[in-house]
Amino acid sequence: MNRTILSIGNFHIYWYSVLIATGIIIGLYLLMKEASKQNISKDTIIDIAFYTIIWGIIGARIYYVIFNIKPYLSNPLSILYVWEGGLAIYGGIIGGLITLAYQTKKKNIALGKLTDMIVPSLILAQAIGRWGNFFNQEAHGGIVTLEFLKKIHIPNFIIKGMYINGNYYHPTFFYESLWCLLGFILLVIIRRLLKNSKDGTLTFIYLIWYGIGRFFIEGLRTDSLYLGIFRISQIVSIVIIIIGIIGLIYNKRKEAK
Repeated sequence: MNRTILSIGNFHIYWYSVLIATGIIIGLYLLMKEASKQNISKDTIIDIAFYTIIWGIIGARIYYVIFNIKPYLSNPLSILYVWEGGLAIYGGIIGGLITLAYQTKKKNIALGKLTDMIVPSLILAQAIGRWGNFFNQEAHGGIVTLEFLKKIHIPNFIIKGMYINGNYYHPTFFYESLWCLLGFILLVIIRRLLKNSKDGTLTFIYLIWYGIGRFFIEGLRTDSLYLGIFRISQIVSIVIIIIGIIGLIYNKRKEAK
């Protein structure tokens, strides 16, 4: 599996970086289209997105490094090598949300309204970005048989990519990418059906949907970050599912008044 798209001397362009950038660009394009429908200027969205993306990436890296610190102690400079992998989506969500809270308050925009606009773009970007793990041959699950992968109709090129050091592995990156793609379709449909819903409703649905998928997929992975004996991403998944459920109940009660 070739991790690079192009190499010129010591300069390399990696699939991981390109796919994450592609997800961001497509997500930003969709966000801009939605912003025009909500009468929010493109300049405002670009300004907010600029800082949110930067701090989201920083948050994703910090989260990953904190819970996987040992490999970086011998070479702290490698913390900057984000093109090699090691971005945790939950860290990105936390970093991005903190930035959004500040930016929306500064620009006098309801936080829930903006996050509702963002989550379809976010989950689609996640679906695209997960393919960077494929080229890095990371974020996979445990050992499985070739027959198992064929039985669940995994495409042949993915099966070949999941043949690592003499064994086949669960393509958990693929499972999550599909889950996120389905989530994107679901959120777009719900947004059209619930045009008059309370701010934050779509965001809470995103938290529930992604949290459920990530909880079960994380249980298959071999590279999970741990806190003691617990997988951190599963803990966070449970937390955001609960937040999503409470948020939906709260919004439903407000709508009923």
